[in-house]
Amino acid sequence: MLQFFKYVLATIVGLLLFSIVGFILLVGIGAALSSSADTKVSVKENTVLKLDLDKPIEERSVENPFSGFGAGGTSDAIGLIELKEALAKAKNDDNIEGIYLQSENPQAGWASLEEVRNALIDFKKSKKFVYAYAETMSEKGYYLASVADKIYLNPAGELEWNGLNAELSFFKGTLDKLGLKPEIFRVGEFKSAIEPFTRENMSEPNKLQVTSFLNSVNDHMLVKIAGSRGVRVDSLKRYADQLTIREPGDALRTKLITNVGYQDELESLIKKQLKIEDKKKIDYISLSKYEDAEAADSDEGSSKNRIAVIIASGDINSGKSNQNSIGSETIVEELRKARLDDKVKAIVLRVNSGGGSALASDVMYREVELAKRTKPVIGSMSDYAASGGYYMLMGCNQIVAQPNTITGSIGVFSLLFNTESFFKDKLGVTYDRVKTNENADFPAITHEMSPFQKQALQRSTERIYNDFTSKAARGRKLTVDSLRAIAGGRVWTGTQGKAIGLVDQLGGLDDAIKLAARSAKLKEGDYRLKYQPRKKDFFEQLMFSFSNDEEARISAQLGELAPYVKYLQKLKTMEGIQMRMPFELEIR
Repeated sequence: MLQFFKYVLATIVGLLLFSIVGFILLVGIGAALSSSADTKVSVKENTVLKLDLDKPIEERSVENPFSGFGAGGTSDAIGLIELKEALAKAKNDDNIEGIYLQSENPQAGWASLEEVRNALIDFKKSKKFVYAYAETMSEKGYYLASVADKIYLNPAGELEWNGLNAELSFFKGTLDKLGLKPEIFRVGEFKSAIEPFTRENMSEPNKLQVTSFLNSVNDHMLVKIAGSRGVRVDSLKRYADQLTIREPGDALRTKLITNVGYQDELESLIKKQLKIEDKKKIDYISLSKYEDAEAADSDEGSSKNRIAVIIASGDINSGKSNQNSIGSETIVEELRKARLDDKVKAIVLRVNSGGGSALASDVMYREVELAKRTKPVIGSMSDYAASGGYYMLMGCNQIVAQPNTITGSIGVFSLLFNTESFFKDKLGVTYDRVKTNENADFPAITHEMSPFQKQALQRSTERIYNDFTSKAARGRKLTVDSLRAIAGGRVWTGTQGKAIGLVDQLGGLDDAIKLAARSAKLKEGDYRLKYQPRKKDFFEQLMFSFSNDEEARISAQLGELAPYVKYLQKLKTMEGIQMRMPFELEIR
């Protein structure tokens, strides 16, 4: 017994010491990182900003607590807002001579790429150079590189030029094998978010809408590239149809690139541009370090006048927001603070979402309605602002979207799974019940619902759809009939949305901010921007990094199966009536 107590005491002492040491280490790391964060980076003369955009591009960057120690992870994503701020700063920075652009395969939506591309074009107004180099390049990567003065492609490399493709996954066969029967209640023939569970391919209405907005995105891309490279749009279409661009020489011959060459050859060109000897090294500065550099002009405008920019990105749910979701509680709190703050003269609500909970969307819509009674509220659409994402914005005074934003999808559905066959046939589990009332088991997932119960769910779905369309019609100043003619769950691009009245103006976040300033009668330079919600502090991000790294490890273990597992995990968040566009729709 004495030996036992000795082991117990040793274990307790060991745990105590481990906790103390761990706490000291955390405090030390926090102090080191916070002190390094306070240290501004100095930029040498004749410096080149090196932009590596082959990473995820999100609305805002997330600090990686371990980045200073050489650790990577998903928190290394580039923040769109921070990237644009850095490019605007570099444009007027006398120490920055140009940009070395690497954009082989950026992981971003087309509207985000549009904002980056426009920021690069604005940078070029300074008469500084933008040179791009790639070993291989996707169409997304080329869309950014097409604005460069020089585009170098490795002699053994490849430029993808075969048109855009949108591919959806379908799980009906999987559900049939498992004995899971989906019970679907929806309004709108184009509301295709439920099709992966009920079909093995796209319905004709869904194929029609995807074809329509895919061609809209493609046409916009071709027009912009044609303008930058001096190539005809019909020629670009022909190159894709005939797979003309198979080798780097083909890209050179068709004027899509300026040079076939190696990285050292491009660097020799940069040295000539900088007027330095070939044996000297080029002073590069990375985006992450340049973000910490002191701005040449730190005048931020009057502190008495502010525009609140509220960022909402991810699936829509009730509760608090996190890095990957929009929580109605968080967004309502931010809208309310901005509404009650006399220093805030206008609000920009920036949305990047394909939708989610109908209830959460309506809760946020209400707060937008309250806010616009006291000050202008401008909606800004990112890559997606569809279904519940559109619901959030339809009450704004005006809505701004990129031409290639995916929006609309004004439709509603409810989804339940009848698991009776799965539990009985696969697991041998059966259920029985007693009830005090006829519908006490409503809604049911362990057995088939009655026709009456199904009708009740359908009526609830139709009620939410009627509410959605009537509020959208009121916000957009359209009749309900005309609004429903463009609703039905159909997805549109920003260009199409403007033509049919869902969007007021084409442009990015900067355009929405300028519109908000004009609406509040604020002069340029007479206001500050206040981005909300606030970024996580060190310890909050430290905890998030641990959980995020675990997700990254799981993804690495699952490999190509990881997207499908994540896809099915989304079913956990689909309680209640949903406003969602088709899942996992990626245009590439």
